[in-house]
Amino acid sequence: MSDATVSENTVVTVHYTGTFPDDGEVFDTSRDKEPMTFLIGHKNMIPGFEAGVMGASVGDEVEFTLEPSDAYGDVEEGRVVSTPREQFPAEMPLELGLQLVADIGGHPQPFTIVGFSDIEVKCDFNHPMAGKTLHFQVDIVDLREATEDELAHGHAHGPDGHHHHD
Repeated sequence: MSDATVSENTVVTVHYTGTFPDDGEVFDTSRDKEPMTFLIGHKNMIPGFEAGVMGASVGDEVEFTLEPSDAYGDVEEGRVVSTPREQFPAEMPLELGLQLVADIGGHPQPFTIVGFSDIEVKCDFNHPMAGKTLHFQVDIVDLREATEDELAHGHAHGPDGHHHHD
């Protein structure tokens, strides 16, 4: 696949650095660890990231900036809810920016504390990156066709096959 380019149903391995365009702060990078591998076209990544690497070849370096709509979405006011203080353990120290996980109907729902008093706690269920414009610098390290198994599962498998965790 030396002349191959990133397209639907290819498995791509990349090194990336994500920064906030306004101040250049790095919010995530793979450069100091293993590269990231993912299957294109199966919603394993934010939409703009997949679109940004489409058509690239091994060895290419691509850069792109994503508006919130192509990344983690806009901040939705309806996802900020007030919860009675007594729903949190009395001994738990609350602080702004604290990230916790609620169990809602058996599904983990991460949230961030954005305000609190003795009576209530304001919980923001928006993704922490919602509303943010993100810049990525991506190096295409490897590229291959997805296997039938990967296509059936909808995600890339590791070098020694795939193990489903219970």
